[in-house]
Amino acid sequence: MTRFLTVAFLILFGVGFLALAPEAAAQLSAEDQVDIADAANPGWGTFGKGLGMGLIILGAGLGIGRIGASAVESIARQPEAAGPIGSNMIIAAALIEGVSVIALILVLIANVI
Repeated sequence: MTRFLTVAFLILFGVGFLALAPEAAAQLSAEDQVDIADAANPGWGTFGKGLGMGLIILGAGLGIGRIGASAVESIARQPEAAGPIGSNMIIAAALIEGVSVIALILVLIANVI
């Protein structure tokens, strides 16, 4: 799991640095550097944000799927506890979905800024 998180971190934050052009940027002011970097390679920032959104959806889907699989297995082992297990599963899935929606909103806000 830590390998996945490390790779996701490197991909999300490393792609943004590819958009900079250090040779041309050394001769300009800070404001001009930002404008030229954004105008020269607008696709890299969009690619990184899209990749981030995809990883958010992938993580949420894997988490909710794992919760559902564990709940079904638990109900199969102990059918009389199906009610509490189902309730806890729905609460956990809702929490994961809430976090993923907040993360998607933050990525969209970063796209506007």
